[in-house]
Amino acid sequence: MDPDLAVARILRITLALTVAGTAIGWVMAGWRGGCGFLLGALLSYLNFSWLKRTVSALGETAKGPPAKSWVAVLSGLRYLLLGLGAYVIVRFSEIRLMAFLAGLFAPAAAVILEILFELIYGT
Repeated sequence: MDPDLAVARILRITLALTVAGTAIGWVMAGWRGGCGFLLGALLSYLNFSWLKRTVSALGETAKGPPAKSWVAVLSGLRYLLLGLGAYVIVRFSEIRLMAFLAGLFAPAAAVILEILFELIYGT
């Protein structure tokens, strides 16, 4: 198993689930449902990408000089920004909360699908 290929597949599956979930949300709950799922999935995708970058940065510093404090600071700021964005979206917009929350699980579903892919096709 190549971790870089697995992460690339997870990102692609997340985008595919985002498109499919947005379309389903749009059909079932109108534009508020579709936009809610889309915003939730995009925030979650952004968090996954930032987390991947943080782990890569920590892996590089583990090989060389001691871990930098800025990695920890950026990690904390990331969650503050994502939480603030989620609050603003839910509090001040007209999107459906349940669709937004369902969109937040798109990367988790992609990870589960990647696990199944590795179990079936992995060597």
